Amino acid sequence: MKFSEMDLPSNILTALKKMGFDEMTPIQEATYPIIVAGQDLCALAETGTGKTAACAIPLIQKVDTTQNTIQGLVVVPTRELCLQYVTDIQRIVEKTDLAPFAIYGGFSREIQIAKLKHGVHILVATPGRLMDLLYDGIVNLSNVKCVILDEADELLQKGFFSEIKLLLSCIIHEHQTMLFSATMADDIKKLAHDCLRDPKHISLIKNRAAPASIEHHFCYLHPKNKRAELVRFIKEDKISQAIIFCNARHLVDKLFRTLRDSVKNVDYIHAGLRQEKRTSIITKFRRKQIHYLIATDVAGRGLDFSHVSHIINWDFPGGKEQYTHRTGRAGRMGRKGKAVTFVAKHDLPAFKELVKNKKITPIWVGKDPFQKQDPISSTNHHDPKNKKR
Repeated sequence: MKFSEMDLPSNILTALKKMGFDEMTPIQEATYPIIVAGQDLCALAETGTGKTAACAIPLIQKVDTTQNTIQGLVVVPTRELCLQYVTDIQRIVEKTDLAPFAIYGGFSREIQIAKLKHGVHILVATPGRLMDLLYDGIVNLSNVKCVILDEADELLQKGFFSEIKLLLSCIIHEHQTMLFSATMADDIKKLAHDCLRDPKHISLIKNRAAPASIEHHFCYLHPKNKRAELVRFIKEDKISQAIIFCNARHLVDKLFRTLRDSVKNVDYIHAGLRQEKRTSIITKFRRKQIHYLIATDVAGRGLDFSHVSHIINWDFPGGKEQYTHRTGRAGRMGRKGKAVTFVAKHDLPAFKELVKNKKITPIWVGKDPFQKQDPISSTNHHDPKNKKR
């Protein structure tokens, strides 16, 4: 179905066309009538399938711009996703009177308060800053019609869940609540029911949480050989842009120091950097001024990087869902992508669980550690480049 076939105002259609939105993605087509009807919703779809627009477009239609109040609330787990979300909404509503705004930590509280007092229709927020301004009476949610929890599985984890429950308890009037995510474990699904009222469930994952547009390559090696293998891979493979994931901030810092002299256009990002620095790096990466971004999982959720062709897991992901979100930064909106994960001996049990649970067909770069003693369903591709390895 095309967006032009929907009953959307001409200025919204013009903005969507400018953004390159023509055909609705499956998640957009499946959820649109449910959202417009005002029903609660729990929607699961692979990363990079248009979930942001799926909820943003019908949310925009619910806003009455003659009322200078917050009518739509979007809660996301990270500052970077918060900025991306509000930017997408701004692009869609640029020819309207609708006022979207984002509040998050690491940015001037006073500036955010001034903007809120001036008037906001759709508020995008991270939980910490939102609760801070709620406690101080700066944010008024009495006119909210719709609440969206994006990357809902992260928001409903222990670190955020108490804040989310408290937040929703503050909205005592009837409203619509929607949960969007690429993954949701069974225990999180149970918690989600505490936040929803007779919800509709949409799942387009079909028991495959690993994005289908991604080739999943694995490289079995000794940890001391990782740097040499990474540099060789960067020089030999055709990479448009790559994100290199580490499991901790100090590992990001260390890898950056060891790579910056041998790899051009490399930078790094993690939650320990000042917010303005993080924002600047994301902007440069989107503009392709940075080709290789070394990152913690602060860059692993929801962010849309249209030029990323490769994901490299320098450290084996700490969990199955973490792998899904990381690899989902490539292969977005139907484009092909490639994930390369370094596997040490101690990672093998986690690797076996990953490929089994996520129904991944692994492609080994070089040695297949299971080839002799414990064969599992795998593919070992030896292209000319791999023979050098």
